[in-house]
Amino acid sequence: MSTLERLRELIAAEGDPLAGRLLEQVAAGAEPTLGAIAAAGPRARADPAEYELLIEAIYEGYLLHYGASRLLCGGDADLALLAGDRLYALGLERLVALGDLDAVLELADVIALCALLVGRGEQVSCEPLWRAGAQAVGWGAGESYSRAKALARGGDARAGEALRALDDPTPTA
Repeated sequence: MSTLERLRELIAAEGDPLAGRLLEQVAAGAEPTLGAIAAAGPRARADPAEYELLIEAIYEGYLLHYGASRLLCGGDADLALLAGDRLYALGLERLVALGDLDAVLELADVIALCALLVGRGEQVSCEPLWRAGAQAVGWGAGESYSRAKALARGGDARAGEALRALDDPTPTA
């Protein structure tokens, strides 16, 4: 069973209103790549399948806020926001249960920075930020990633370029 199918089952088990909005199957072409990036790292060694699931849950929350869901049908913007919040909470709750507070801080930072970037009209920088954030959860944060986040947090015009330069999920250390 794929990670997205496992996440779909968790949502179904929670019942309505979210379960009633589930697509009959995972959206065509949906690839759970972010979770795999984190799960492959040494920081996720204790439970790679759980890391993969929780990263995908949190990312699905982001998609419900700012993009197209891979698991839920659209139509109700308010429900999409609430569903996104629920999936953020579901993933972060599972991460807290693993005791990985550094990863909680990392993903909370990614969520907050994406909200800032979207608000500034720079949503294109969110995807590389998510990939770099998943890498940081699994492998630890690198210096260029930390600098790019600081630029984004400070509203620096170079932030988008710095974040897009991170768009290589291959670990460097």
